[in-house]
Amino acid sequence: MYSEKYLQTLSSVLTQTEVSLGTEKSDLQAGLVRSVEILKKVQATGGTQFFLGNGASAAFAEHMALDWTKNGGVRSQCPSSWVLLTALANDISFQDSYATYLDRYAKAGDVIVTISSSGNSENVIRGITAARKMGCQIITLSGLKPDNSSRKLGDVNFYVPARTYGIVECAHQVLLHMLIDAFMGIEEWARDGYQNMNVAQFQL
Repeated sequence: MYSEKYLQTLSSVLTQTEVSLGTEKSDLQAGLVRSVEILKKVQATGGTQFFLGNGASAAFAEHMALDWTKNGGVRSQCPSSWVLLTALANDISFQDSYATYLDRYAKAGDVIVTISSSGNSENVIRGITAARKMGCQIITLSGLKPDNSSRKLGDVNFYVPARTYGIVECAHQVLLHMLIDAFMGIEEWARDGYQNMNVAQFQL
């Protein structure tokens, strides 16, 4: 059955997610722990987390900027203003849009999280390069071809070994939620009651 095969495939590629700390091969748990450490430091020092992505990945970026700011307590942003992005793309270049954005907003010690299914989006790669020069730390999520550029450039790199965009994107959403839930100490498997995110009834 199609539905069964799809879910089996998604589960399989999530389990097989490849992680590196810099260029050193690691595992998913170690990558998760290291990412949480990086973000705890950013929170403690009043830094900012920036999310970068294109298309569906830009939607994930905006979603995560919301969740981290409201729920995680880490100041988070993404370049979601179409007015700003079209100005940068038109007046500078689309390829340099994210690098320029970070130049205007980011500072040393901030964290850049890139979400790119192919791992090769030029504006994302140039954003990573600019962030590195600024002294930011970088977490990358990528997929598709194993030799993509993004997975070699971060302090922590999560690579989903899938061949189709839908599976990569689904896996990225799971990994992104896994990261913030781990940061906040949320354990679906250890609770009886239902989570409520309203401030008056907020529960982890």
